[in-house]
Amino acid sequence: MNKQEHWEQVYKSKDTDRVSWYEPTPDTSLSLISSLELSPDSAIIDIGGGNSNLTKELLSRGYTDLTVLDISSHALEQTKDRLGDQGDQVRWIVSDILRFVPQRRYDVWHDRAAFHFLNETQEVEQYLSVASQAIGEGGYLVISMFSTSGPDRCSGLHVRQYDTAMISEFFGNDFRVLQSFEKVHITPKGGEQIFLNNILQKR
Repeated sequence: MNKQEHWEQVYKSKDTDRVSWYEPTPDTSLSLISSLELSPDSAIIDIGGGNSNLTKELLSRGYTDLTVLDISSHALEQTKDRLGDQGDQVRWIVSDILRFVPQRRYDVWHDRAAFHFLNETQEVEQYLSVASQAIGEGGYLVISMFSTSGPDRCSGLHVRQYDTAMISEFFGNDFRVLQSFEKVHITPKGGEQIFLNNILQKR
């Protein structure tokens, strides 16, 4: 089973509110994005945001230029169905992030829990290359992943864990770290997952 088949199966077999990363309201992501004091027409892309409630919340806050990318078409359809007519205001992209070819520049690249599934060095390097192409000068990378105190597996897959020093090392040539902190996420089953949350700015 390849990556796309794996994630299609995950989203088809599990209810949206039962996957471990589910958040009724993505408070941490919203807080990080709000702290940037963006204009309503700032271009925001959500990476791996297929069935997240972030798009709904950003629309409700008046943001008008939103793009959601996910490897699973089923995940995107779930979100579009929840949004109803509002979904027409959003650009939807089905793609493996490593094969994504940006057609424009974004002010904010948001990624909660997609990056840490890239376990190979060449995958991490390709992600950095794509993100650097997609984010405009002075733009922001808002990215969250499992910390070194967090899980080492998720959805049956190994994940790569990070601390602030590793983030600075991986992204440091193109970005500078503005914020980096750990926070506990409580899963729908009551478990704890420790995330490392970061804001970086394109040099």
